[in-house]
Amino acid sequence: MDPLRSYLGRLLLEEITPVVMVLTTPLAEAACRKSGLSVVDMLSPFSLFKKIDVPVRTASDQPYRLQMFKIRMVYASDVRKQDYEVADERIKPIVSEANESALPDLLSDPPQLEDVLSKREAELCPLWIKKFNRALMRTLSFSEHETFDHPVACLLVVSSKDKEPISKFVDLFNTNQLPSLLNEGIMDPQILKYYLILHDQQDGPQEIATNILVEMKSTLGLNDCKLLCINSSTEADGVNAENSWIPYKSYGLHNQEGACWLNTDDLNEIKDFMQDLASNHIIPYMEQKIRVLNQQVATTRKGFRNQIKNLWWRKRDDVPEAANGPMYTFTSIESQIRVLGDYAFMLRDYELALSNYRLLSTDYKLDKAWKRFAGVQEMSGLCYFMLDQSRKDAEYCMDGAFSTYLRIGSSGQRNATRCGLWWAEMLKTRGQYREASSVYYRVSNEEPSLHSAVLLEQAACCYLLSKPPMLRKYGFHLVLAGNSYYVSDQKQHAVRAYRNALFVYKQHPWSYINDHVHFNVGRWYGVLGIFDVAIKHLLEVIGCSHQSLTTQSMFLNDFFHFVQSMGKKFNVYKLQLPVINMPSLRVIYEDHRTYASDTDVVVSESIWQELEEEMIPSSSVVRTNWLEKSPDLRKYKDSCVCVVGGNTSSISIKLLLSGSIELHLNFPGVKLLSTGNQQKVGKVNPKLLAMDSWGISSTA
Repeated sequence: MDPLRSYLGRLLLEEITPVVMVLTTPLAEAACRKSGLSVVDMLSPFSLFKKIDVPVRTASDQPYRLQMFKIRMVYASDVRKQDYEVADERIKPIVSEANESALPDLLSDPPQLEDVLSKREAELCPLWIKKFNRALMRTLSFSEHETFDHPVACLLVVSSKDKEPISKFVDLFNTNQLPSLLNEGIMDPQILKYYLILHDQQDGPQEIATNILVEMKSTLGLNDCKLLCINSSTEADGVNAENSWIPYKSYGLHNQEGACWLNTDDLNEIKDFMQDLASNHIIPYMEQKIRVLNQQVATTRKGFRNQIKNLWWRKRDDVPEAANGPMYTFTSIESQIRVLGDYAFMLRDYELALSNYRLLSTDYKLDKAWKRFAGVQEMSGLCYFMLDQSRKDAEYCMDGAFSTYLRIGSSGQRNATRCGLWWAEMLKTRGQYREASSVYYRVSNEEPSLHSAVLLEQAACCYLLSKPPMLRKYGFHLVLAGNSYYVSDQKQHAVRAYRNALFVYKQHPWSYINDHVHFNVGRWYGVLGIFDVAIKHLLEVIGCSHQSLTTQSMFLNDFFHFVQSMGKKFNVYKLQLPVINMPSLRVIYEDHRTYASDTDVVVSESIWQELEEEMIPSSSVVRTNWLEKSPDLRKYKDSCVCVVGGNTSSISIKLLLSGSIELHLNFPGVKLLSTGNQQKVGKVNPKLLAMDSWGISSTA
């Protein structure tokens, strides 16, 4: 498959894209707020260009054309590394919204094997899971060790109502409003600046804004200034305006309620402005920056002589061990090489990007900057994928980056998650679903329970898509995902995961796991208030005779509770009550009166009488039981008799006149008996042969 046509290829084109930092005045924001939007909200839906067709040349003057391009509009206040806990709270609504929408599907019958196997990957992994993965990746935006999130350009927006708009433009780009990464010297402040004057038609005639634009061009630059007019009039045809906005609603607009006040002309003007910004300013600026940086790197780092000199300078044994290694400012050659590689990747010159990432990996490894080393390894693996070269090298780079991130510790765990998500999508594109499921499982171990649940569910789907499908692993990982969902208070997701695993265990005699799944599904349905379905699942487990008394009591208590809550009567058909076959009933005393085995019950009573008579003659002495010896039977002191039933080889009982009992194995014909320390060989008694029973006796 062409990498650009794969899901991962499209994902990279939309996620690793140039960032435009936005600075606005309060009056400019107020003009957009009349339509229920912010400046970024108004511009973002038009930042994806599917048919831009811009010519670009590589650093080696090889021409190619960009057919698709995207820029990310971000407020300057948001250009900062996010706190993971705050970022995770923003991700949670994605799962919660899907949790609420899953409730209607839970009222239908559980899926069957044939239906599940016929589903495609897009049906098994719904859209909200892909949205979750993207949000999880974005929590790493604006890291200090990567530059593809560093702003390429700055858009300064001033309203035509602002007093002295030229001075406002100058004041906007000051140290107080710039991101901290820029002030700390990590980001390059020398970026492209583009000036926009925003005019609302309700604030006065357009000539006012036109005059300001003329002054801007003479002061700030002829080609870097633009006028954008909008109309916030509430008298516009709301129906037509809303219909004209429909094609752009899927581009990530946050607030669509007031967007109907922007008519078709406004939308077309915004669209033209954004396309001009991308094709005539941002792309040419990045192309020129790549040429300049490539020349600098070629002069200082490329070539055999420069490489030897760099290795000699870096070969130091006293470099401290640290996760991020030494601090690199934007002026360092390492930062310049990283910018060159990231710019080349965003303009799809993957050969140039890969060569610079490989050059950097050696530097970071020698400097023991492990997080930066893992970062360039991760990007190298993506370059190999986009070039459709050497799958082995691509997987080697991703595996190395993943392992290095984990070795760093807590500061690299979320980076390992992002790397794992790229890696899993890479494997899925190549049909390696079994390997992808292993990656999802490894990633799930590093995330909190909610994130782990979504990742485990994706691992289960990969096992199902494997050739042949691995159903047991599919069900097992769904059960793990369901437990994590329940711990995260996502009960609908928990029920959905468990019930999707029911068909795996339905056809197999795995009683305990089947009881576990049915009981938890029933219990969680009851928590959701769907008592009829809860009782249906609990009826599957209340007849579990293989479970312990405590477990059976728990099953029955929940069943009775939900029946009471339902307020109806239910016929219980599967409760396994004992059935007794009365003709076959036998009572065997297991006390001091007899020490016979179960098989001796079927022996005729006459046989026992003759054996007793030969062993112990009749006596008038009163005894409490027949095993007590008589005082007159001293001559029988060392005698012993063994009795077995039929011709079977079994465990027999040896009765000694002294009152003791011993067990031994019965063999036809000859028996080795043991009395104390003596061993005696008994012979067959002909009298007992006629009785269809073996009797073995021994004399002193």
